[in-house]
Amino acid sequence: MLDRSVAAPYYEDLSVGDVVRSRLGRTVLDVDNVWFTALTHNTNQIHFNVEYARERGFDRLVVDSTFTLALVTGLSVEELSERTHANLGWDEVKLPAPVFAGDTIWAVSEVLALRESRSHPDMGIVTVHTRGVNQRDETVIEFKRTFMLPKKNA
Repeated sequence: MLDRSVAAPYYEDLSVGDVVRSRLGRTVLDVDNVWFTALTHNTNQIHFNVEYARERGFDRLVVDSTFTLALVTGLSVEELSERTHANLGWDEVKLPAPVFAGDTIWAVSEVLALRESRSHPDMGIVTVHTRGVNQRDETVIEFKRTFMLPKKNA
């Protein structure tokens, strides 16, 4: 596990294989789901109609999965990408388990690849595999994210 008790890393501070768990967890609230669903105009009733959710096998509302993606990305920022110059992409997003209001989520990321930027010599490109895990240590989301980090002497 990479020690992130110091400031956010620069490109050179990371190594392939480093694993980082977010220091902070975040409990998802009903209001998070309601606001995010409304703000993004997601009309799937599984997020805001309890009876509809029950008809589909859930005893309560399912949290909007794009909220989960945003939350887990945000949880990984402090320890990995707070200095990011730019996010370059999210790939291979998978949702192995639903998130419900009351679940507490953490981000666990592993550095998969590092390379110097060809277009920005003062930057490096980092690719991580991030999992969002709940209070039962179940993976609720996983994805690869690529971002650009500055080098120390940039």
